[in-house]
Amino acid sequence: MTLAARFLGGAKSRLLPASIPFRYFTAAVSFHVLAWLVLFAAADELPGFIGGPGNVLAAIHLLTLGVLVMTAMGAAFQLLPVATRRPLAQTWPARVSFWLLTPGILMLTYSMAIGHETAMIVGGIGVVVGLVVFAVVVADNLRRARDMPIVGAHGWGAVVSLAGFAGLGLALIANFSSGFLPDHQSASIAHMILAGFGFMGLLAFGFSHVLIPMFALSHTLPPHLGWTEFWLAFAACGLATAAALTDNPIGLAVAAVMGLCASAVYVWLMNTALKTGMRKRLGLSFVLVKSSWVALMICLALGLAIVLGVPIPNGATLFGFVLLAGWLLTFLTGILQRIMPFLASMHVAGAGGKPVMLSELTAENPLKVHAGCHVGAVTLCSLGIIANSGMLVRFGAALGLTGALAFAVFTFLIVNRLR
Repeated sequence: MTLAARFLGGAKSRLLPASIPFRYFTAAVSFHVLAWLVLFAAADELPGFIGGPGNVLAAIHLLTLGVLVMTAMGAAFQLLPVATRRPLAQTWPARVSFWLLTPGILMLTYSMAIGHETAMIVGGIGVVVGLVVFAVVVADNLRRARDMPIVGAHGWGAVVSLAGFAGLGLALIANFSSGFLPDHQSASIAHMILAGFGFMGLLAFGFSHVLIPMFALSHTLPPHLGWTEFWLAFAACGLATAAALTDNPIGLAVAAVMGLCASAVYVWLMNTALKTGMRKRLGLSFVLVKSSWVALMICLALGLAIVLGVPIPNGATLFGFVLLAGWLLTFLTGILQRIMPFLASMHVAGAGGKPVMLSELTAENPLKVHAGCHVGAVTLCSLGIIANSGMLVRFGAALGLTGALAFAVFTFLIVNRLR
């Protein structure tokens, strides 16, 4: 039996109302446009950015919270009940979390841009409370789950990381005015590790164990390698966080090597699923997904080189950009363009209408524009960071904005058809 058959067995009975996941996805797509727009305005500031309030910090959090976290939450609320075969106990917390998170992100990022510390704290509290609601819902679902333990383990690891990065985030905001943290920069690095690799990374790895084999129509992946990948990744995140907080470059180097090993096992597993799957032509979305795996390995190699003292111009900024835009954003936009038509088709068929083919819900031209612009944006912005060129970053951000608008058109067409 393929994993798709196991995953989809009885899935319709655990579908949430379409408005729940799609409100997160459409919000993420809107924040995607806004993030590139703000980065375009802050292009001259990005290459030498080392932290602090301003447009770059706002753009980073529009991307991380607005795009990446929103997408992950929408996917988790819908896909976890299907993967674990346990429906959500209640659906209203998913709505509450959204209405806490959305205004919180807007207030937080706007106040970061203008440097208003009180508004940052208020917005940050709204974001954290929304994340706590999400964490409670996910933890309750995982607690009742029995199937797919590897996915569940990644979910628990993400919940633990969420607690860490949310707490550090509030501490960093408060530190702007009070200065109580012994080392703001070290806490910022730990915050980024927990958010990028811990929360988002473990969710991306965990859901990949279901989504990649499902889309490729392959059999279940070897569980012992899945567990090897999880424990290496989880231990690397924990070690890297502790090393960052204690300013321990040796610990960071060891964590980077562990992360590279975990990522190599992960990429091998995913490539195995693609090679052994019955569906060989997976389209443009998997060009982006495979590109994101390359960016992940480059990101970790960059991190290792930086802690070993290799002189890379604006290396820390480049590392953060490749982590967020090169790996995570590329991966999520690639997966999202498969998830949204897939969920929409299930909802349309479940409503008693004639089943809709995925091709009828997928507008290929906007996706082609997005893919070309996104790859160009990541490349130009990375070169701009290395060359310390605001002009290259601005050109890259303009391409990213164009691609984000094209992706928004693709999303609008799906939502309009779903309605």
